[in-house]
Amino acid sequence: MSRTTLAPTSVAAPIPVGDILPWAIFGGLLMLIAIYFVGTEEGAMALFDGMYVHEFVHDGRHLLGFPCH
Repeated sequence: MSRTTLAPTSVAAPIPVGDILPWAIFGGLLMLIAIYFVGTEEGAMALFDGMYVHEFVHDGRHLLGFPCH
């Protein structure tokens, strides 16, 4: 019987920060927009008339701990 051991022949190359940075900024902006709509889109800070956005994210508000009523 022979024993064969497999050794890795290549090492994963690191991803340059310049390639990640635009996606990190884009993801951060999306998170800020989501937090705005979940956290403050009602009352005096509302961008849209009515309570449509508030009702759409109502359960998310409670899940994240934002009071609304």
